[in-house]
Amino acid sequence: MIHLRNYSWVFLAISLLVVSCQNRESQQATTENSPVSALKNPSQTNSALPRLFSNGDALFFSWVTSTDSLDHLNYSKFDGEKWQEPETIILGNDWFTNWADFPAIAENNGNLLTSFLQKSDSGTYTYDVKLNLLKRSDSSWKKNFKLHSDTTKSEHGFVSMRSYAGNSFLVTWLDGRETVGKGHGGGAMTLRAALVFEDGTIDYDTLLDEKVCDCCQTSSAIGPDDEILVAYRDRSDAEIRDISVVKWDKQIGWGKPLTLGNDDWNIEGCPVNGPSIDSYNSSVAVAWFSGAEDEGKVNVVFSKEVGSNYGEAIRIDSGNATGRVDVVLLNESEAAVFWMEPEAEDELIRVMKVSSEGRKSTPITISKTTAERASGFPQMEKLGNTLFFA
Repeated sequence: MIHLRNYSWVFLAISLLVVSCQNRESQQATTENSPVSALKNPSQTNSALPRLFSNGDALFFSWVTSTDSLDHLNYSKFDGEKWQEPETIILGNDWFTNWADFPAIAENNGNLLTSFLQKSDSGTYTYDVKLNLLKRSDSSWKKNFKLHSDTTKSEHGFVSMRSYAGNSFLVTWLDGRETVGKGHGGGAMTLRAALVFEDGTIDYDTLLDEKVCDCCQTSSAIGPDDEILVAYRDRSDAEIRDISVVKWDKQIGWGKPLTLGNDDWNIEGCPVNGPSIDSYNSSVAVAWFSGAEDEGKVNVVFSKEVGSNYGEAIRIDSGNATGRVDVVLLNESEAAVFWMEPEAEDELIRVMKVSSEGRKSTPITISKTTAERASGFPQMEKLGNTLFFA
């Protein structure tokens, strides 16, 4: 077993693996004394698209199970010892079920919010973001209501959600309303955010960036004074697709996007490889993938001023990474970064602890997988002193 300053490492894989720890920072997860072990979970056969959300006291787990022509969105709650009986929230035969654009889940003071994608027309990429809200007040569901107000037959997706002030939820997404009805070629994909309140009302729908990469995941974090930070892959007129963060605070409202890393990655298509952002008090960490200079890299940057400025990018992969990153801040100066990279004939899912000063632990191999789309996007969440990996 491995000890990383009191953090255990656990893997939830639609099979759930666990890592406990004992003062050794260099042990790989491929040995007999692996820090990674399986944790039984309530998902069924033919399940995919696992998502996790931690409120600090419990872990919420959602997944999609496909049977015949129906998709079922399910969830369960883990209290640190056992899983609740799983519940099917909603099912349908008209969903857009995609390896990279998956349902999200978040909880806030007893209210639970989940998302899924529902086809709005016959086009391949014409679908809406639909929400389901379990209301604490009367333990009832409000299901299948639309996040965005437009009625365009266009792409809406790549949702991220966080619990926010007053029992509300911050939801961010990519919105394609400008890509239709604009003449030949249409307009650009946009980034939007809104608040979903505990009664199911939606307000403060805001355009954050009018031109972004078309199909990279979004990510969000909340600061100690309700600041909002949203990380995403931007897109310039010259097809530079680097990572940006846009911030809201009470003094200035929404600021201008800040580009991280200056990778200067010129690419004519979407790499389907979004960033991840997390916060701990006033500290912020952002991890991302870049293919600039024809080499896959995974970088992380830190801020100690709620994202007002960031330090230099720290590269953490072993070379020619695949990406599909996640980041969790363990304290104000250390983060766990999670990514995929090849090694010989294998594709490894790895995690590393890195500090804001650039100190890096030896990476732990969580599991072997494939770089194909079927492997999806792994995810990491922290509950107490344990990290869970889906």
